[in-house]
Amino acid sequence: MDVIKVLVILLSVSLVEILGHNHQPKDQDAKNNWWQHEVFYQIYPRSFQDSNGDGIGDLQGITSRLQYFKDTGITAVWLSPIYESPMVDFGYDISNYTNIQPEYGTLEDFDVLIAKANELGIKVILDFVPNHSSNQHPWFLKSVAREPGYEDFYVWQNGSLLENGTRVPPNNWLSVFSGSAWEWNDERQQFYLRQFTFGQPDLNYRNPAVIQAMDDVMLFWLNKGIAGFRIDAVIYIYEDALLRDEPLSGTTDDPNVESYLNHIYTRNQPEDYLLLQHWRQLLDNYTASQGGPRRIMMTEGYATVAQLMEYYEDANGVQGPEFPFNFDFITEVNENSTAADFVFYIERWLIYMPHGHVANWVMGNHDNPRVASRFGVKSVDAMNMLLMTLPGIAITYNGEELGMTDYRNISWEDTVDQPACEAGRDSYQTISRDPERTPMQWSDELNAGFSTSNHTWLPVNPNYKDLNLRNQQQARQSHYKVYQSLLKLRQLPVLKNGSFIPDVVNSRVFAFKRELKGEHTLLTLLNVKNRTEQVDLTDFIDQPNRLSVLVVGVDSHHRVGDRLKAESIELAPFEGLVIQLNKRK
Repeated sequence: MDVIKVLVILLSVSLVEILGHNHQPKDQDAKNNWWQHEVFYQIYPRSFQDSNGDGIGDLQGITSRLQYFKDTGITAVWLSPIYESPMVDFGYDISNYTNIQPEYGTLEDFDVLIAKANELGIKVILDFVPNHSSNQHPWFLKSVAREPGYEDFYVWQNGSLLENGTRVPPNNWLSVFSGSAWEWNDERQQFYLRQFTFGQPDLNYRNPAVIQAMDDVMLFWLNKGIAGFRIDAVIYIYEDALLRDEPLSGTTDDPNVESYLNHIYTRNQPEDYLLLQHWRQLLDNYTASQGGPRRIMMTEGYATVAQLMEYYEDANGVQGPEFPFNFDFITEVNENSTAADFVFYIERWLIYMPHGHVANWVMGNHDNPRVASRFGVKSVDAMNMLLMTLPGIAITYNGEELGMTDYRNISWEDTVDQPACEAGRDSYQTISRDPERTPMQWSDELNAGFSTSNHTWLPVNPNYKDLNLRNQQQARQSHYKVYQSLLKLRQLPVLKNGSFIPDVVNSRVFAFKRELKGEHTLLTLLNVKNRTEQVDLTDFIDQPNRLSVLVVGVDSHHRVGDRLKAESIELAPFEGLVIQLNKRK
């Protein structure tokens, strides 16, 4: 079936179902808003908790730690891939979408995890990886063999053969991990598209059978009791049907690196949006038929802000995912950014976002250096104050609540990240993602309480003796306790529904108010530079006010309950404060 027919099918399904969706009772809509001010905590299962002493985190380990989330105040977690996989890319190369990777456990273990999470009031979101499967997936093996029904399950092309016998790929497309995006298969005698590693062939969504197969996968896990999906790499799902060469970017002379091309034919194609709208309706229909809270969809994809906004809804108002991840705190600001930079990127998202939708803020993840390593260890509390007091959804990567840091001195022999291994001994450290994936630091016991094994899949950061949860739980003040207090603060109506009003105090300090009629105004104040600041906020806050400190960082000379004067507030280097404005009567 050609692309036009596939688009018509997807669009017609979406439009019919949306008409029905728009007539849902308002009380049902209110019931389904649970996610709109949620803190989603990302668990990297391989590094979270090992229950059987093999050095690898697993499902039973996660289940054993669910009470931690209850005690902390986390009510929604999402798991990086746990599906059966050869682990070329640690679970993002899936060989069976409806089974658990054996080293993580079994489907029965997953059922126990869901049951325990439900008992504790914790919702579970699963990672879903639709762009590609593993090259060990039965679908791919059948496609290689041209078995009926699977011939076009993946993107296959002939390429060309030069007189000297050299095989040339169909076009100039490049892999995210460098080199050609086309891999030759001897058995089928064709190239297959793989935008990531050789072990991750791209599925062909121009084949309706692929869409149906993925719909069935979603329904399988929904029936297991999950609250929704985080969908990986959505910008890559469709490619240009004409396979046109991509233009040069002009930013590098190296023809093997991703940035050599301007990726106008392999990312953010119009069909991507239609497919996600189709899946949104699948989830909405499931909720309508089965009852309970809305099953949601959040998407991962690095793109321009204008492209990301189309994932919320298209020009006709057709709804896509509940939200696309906002990576601006990872991609746009860093330790060199000014106060104005922070305010600019916060406001940019809020201004661009279509009316009626919810903002989200991702401070870290398993693919990028940790917050403490990007912004500096002294910035941990301020960055969490920023994350937790902005309007909308907050995303926390496991360990960020403790201020965990990257372990950059992992040896070549201990390196397992595939792109780093392919880069070689001389270059691996510059691109490896292993440093931000080291095991969770629970205590000062063996392997930070992560595992009883003599060898863990990645080495534990040696700083675990001092930097660990148990120490921070026992300390008078700690990153964990600051994080916990911010979670409690998020229950205030002013943080759930209040307006957002920012102010750039100077190049180093910015502030923002959260205001709601009938509620005390909250003020977040952040110093993003390494110098002490004395700031005057009298022009920014309504007078007369009494300023009471609600949250302080671990190194602050301020204390919770302190009264401050608006005309003279001292901020230490990299300090953040959350303040309540109490109007005098």
